[in-house]
Amino acid sequence: MTAPAVEDLLRELTPQVLGVLVRRHGQFEDCEDAVQEAVLAAAVQWPPDGVPTNPHGWLVTVASRRLIDHVRSDHARRERESAAATEEVPEEVPDTDDTLVLLFLCCHPALTPSSQTALTLRAVGGLTTAEIARAFLVPEATMAARISRAKQRIRHAGSSFTLPSGVEREERLQVVLHVLYLIFNEGYTASSGSALHRAELAHEAIRLARMVRAQLPDNNEVTGLLALMLLTHARREARTTADGDLVPLAEQDRTKWDRDLIDEGTELVKAALAGSALGPYQLQAAIAATHADADTAEETNWAQVHALYLILERIAPNPMVTLNRAIALAETEGAPAGLALLATLDGDERMAGHHRLLSVRAHLLEKTGDLAGAYEHYGRAAKATASLAEQRYLRARADRLRL
Repeated sequence: MTAPAVEDLLRELTPQVLGVLVRRHGQFEDCEDAVQEAVLAAAVQWPPDGVPTNPHGWLVTVASRRLIDHVRSDHARRERESAAATEEVPEEVPDTDDTLVLLFLCCHPALTPSSQTALTLRAVGGLTTAEIARAFLVPEATMAARISRAKQRIRHAGSSFTLPSGVEREERLQVVLHVLYLIFNEGYTASSGSALHRAELAHEAIRLARMVRAQLPDNNEVTGLLALMLLTHARREARTTADGDLVPLAEQDRTKWDRDLIDEGTELVKAALAGSALGPYQLQAAIAATHADADTAEETNWAQVHALYLILERIAPNPMVTLNRAIALAETEGAPAGLALLATLDGDERMAGHHRLLSVRAHLLEKTGDLAGAYEHYGRAAKATASLAEQRYLRARADRLRL
């Protein structure tokens, strides 16, 4: 088996193996460290030596031995953990997939969103600390400290390795979906750095969303989130030039869009919308499907897009939703109508100086013929974003108006 294939297998097995150890020993923090050591050992041994007949059992055995070694060497905890230290590794490994339980644990409310994201990628995604640090452009030591603090907070919170029930379960699921959404967004449009994409994060978010849907196939919001990711990711190849410059949706070569992802995403949207209740991910997926259904930008059903944003704005009020509705409104009723809606966001502290608000206003001002105003706002937007790809695009728009 090739190294990339081994990597994919290890990412799939990591949460399953971690679930076995946590159920058997508790000690989430120690178990997670032991599993990471076992995964690293497999990544080194399996490509040249071959994958074991039972890779899941191999990882459980190695990780259990690593955990026992750690416990035995930790004199301060020897009495409390002596039972775990002397336990024999069973030959039979429970056939239980605890991925969803792990996701709920990693998205514990005691953690900050950034810690939830990092711990999810480490414990459930199987990424190393170095890989996560590179993805978010921070030093490895910084990311290691963030992950360590997250595991300590979970331990101090006394969270059990079980799925919450009732209202708490639904609330925690929303946190899980939000974390996966954040991971995907950072992969699809990086918040900083030279590249517009971080494909490894987008792929990981899609993989985890598929895993959640496999365990919750009847949850329409889970289905909607997966559909949204697939439909959005389908445009990736058309979003940049060969030099890495950003290409806006209206100017993209739609023949480069991934039709297989669009077809799969569209079918998932239909399934997600079949339920009686509508959620924000279902609606965002429906908007993405409307864009995907148009062969050209001019054929986009903007009235439908605006109607969907209007519903989304009512059930999940958010300034970004209003901003996107302003774009759709400008397409259906003209740029002045879009600018009037944007003006309602000027007093929202969450949007103060945000590059998206500045860039959309610049675009609509340009459409009204206010080139001086558009030039000013494109320049301000370029200064407000940390993404070099977005900076280049916005400065190019401003420079075009100055000629």
